[in-house]
Amino acid sequence: MSPVLAGVLQLLALIAALALAYRPLGDYMARVYSSEKHYKPEKWIYKAIGANPGAEMRWPAYLRAVLAFSAVSVLFLYALQRAQGILPGSLGFSAIDPDQAFNTAASFVANTNWQSYYGEQAMGHVVQTGGLAVQNFVSAAVGMAVAVALVRGFARSRTGELGNFWADMVRGVVRILLPISVIGAIVLVACGAIQNFAGIHEVGQFMGGTQQWNGGAVASQEVIKELGTNGGGYFNANSAHPFENPNPFSNLFEIFLILVIPFALTRTFGRMVGNLRQGYAILATMATIWIGFTALMMWTEFAHHGPAFDIAGGAMEGKETRFGVGASAIFSVATTLTSTGAVNSFHSSYTGLGGGIQLLGMQLGEIAPGGVGSGLYGMLIMAIIAVFIAGLMVGRTPEYLGKKIGTREIKFAACYILITPALVLGFTAAAMALDTPANSMTNTGAHGFSEILYAYTSGANNNGSAFAGLNADTQWFNSTIGIAMLLGRFLPMVFVLALAGSLAEQKPVPETAGTLRTDKPLYTGLLVGTILIVTGLTYFPALALGPLAEGLAS
Repeated sequence: MSPVLAGVLQLLALIAALALAYRPLGDYMARVYSSEKHYKPEKWIYKAIGANPGAEMRWPAYLRAVLAFSAVSVLFLYALQRAQGILPGSLGFSAIDPDQAFNTAASFVANTNWQSYYGEQAMGHVVQTGGLAVQNFVSAAVGMAVAVALVRGFARSRTGELGNFWADMVRGVVRILLPISVIGAIVLVACGAIQNFAGIHEVGQFMGGTQQWNGGAVASQEVIKELGTNGGGYFNANSAHPFENPNPFSNLFEIFLILVIPFALTRTFGRMVGNLRQGYAILATMATIWIGFTALMMWTEFAHHGPAFDIAGGAMEGKETRFGVGASAIFSVATTLTSTGAVNSFHSSYTGLGGGIQLLGMQLGEIAPGGVGSGLYGMLIMAIIAVFIAGLMVGRTPEYLGKKIGTREIKFAACYILITPALVLGFTAAAMALDTPANSMTNTGAHGFSEILYAYTSGANNNGSAFAGLNADTQWFNSTIGIAMLLGRFLPMVFVLALAGSLAEQKPVPETAGTLRTDKPLYTGLLVGTILIVTGLTYFPALALGPLAEGLAS
């Protein structure tokens, strides 16, 4: 079987698996977030944190709860890392340096999971399981809660109430993420992923010496790393490491975990607003971009340039022979079009145009299908922008799901889409203008610029993957990327929740003959075009200096 055919068959199998899970999972999540019943373990959690799950919150209160919980999480994770040297199960590792501890705490709480350290050489069992793995669950649940709050803004009328953050967050963990993670961890262990609390031990003979490995609760952390679109690996090689991702089946299963909740949330959205066709329209938009990017990535990586590439079946540098070009390309697109950041290949080794596809996927705002929760609310923001543009073209007040998109709403949406580019381009410009950050680049020219651009794109968009080749473990990068991750995560949430509150206060507008049908293919095409044009106009100059220049020169 040719490598190209193998890649296509894996893509088709993945699409089939996602299609089978779409309806049951989407409907189940809609029931979870619409239920008024609280399970006994959930009641224990509410009692422990002093929360009243039945109290409805307006958007300022919902936002305060999100920010307060996240701030406490950052402080807890920072303190845990700084105290590692005196904790049991530290494997002899010392406390994490202050700048790196801040970067890591910001990273995992912001659902970015950017890592400027070698996991197996820096973090002990307590920090990995009691700190990082816990944040993999709760940071994902926070994103899902904010998305559900926005959906309620569309579904409700004449009220500013958006639900209860504590109930939404706890239910997301207890009823959705935890059960799937238990099953997924069993599957990964069966595939060969390790799950233990073993210490450091020497294995084998390598070049006249031995190699050290440490164990860990890898399978359980790997599954929520993918399911929650987190991305932080137990080992530095991340999902290219055989302890995390042993074989081609586990690789395809991990890609499935990355995509299943973000895609299924479109069904949840349609169910909660009472119009499944609207959910299908959002799904079609996400799927169109995802399939298009995957096909383009496979083409760029299978495009041969000489006999060496012909023999290898594609650009195999930096890719695992266990997976090959096709599976690596599918994984790469899945991780950069979501806020996952997991990698099973060396992104810096992709072709120039392949690196550009990875960058553009993140720069779209990771909305196809995006992170758990963040992908849905990011796409709904773009849907509002598309409706506004359509309204300008026909001279009508734009409407979406029976709600008028007025001056206030479009200002919130505009602020949302401007925050991340400002962070990415501003920090990239500052790093390139100063001498010290540039010294961290392994490469010069267009590829070196791409390393810097990728780092801040990954951080501000809460992706977490690395282009590699960049030494990011410096005070400058640890601090600035940490700031970019926090601002890139929580500033957009301010405008999402403000928009949700504004929509919830409106009374529904009756549909007329002049209402734009947002559940039709014409609107889906308009939405895809809006996403690509808005992103292209924003980032094209930077992309032209980096991956496009490199790709055209090769």
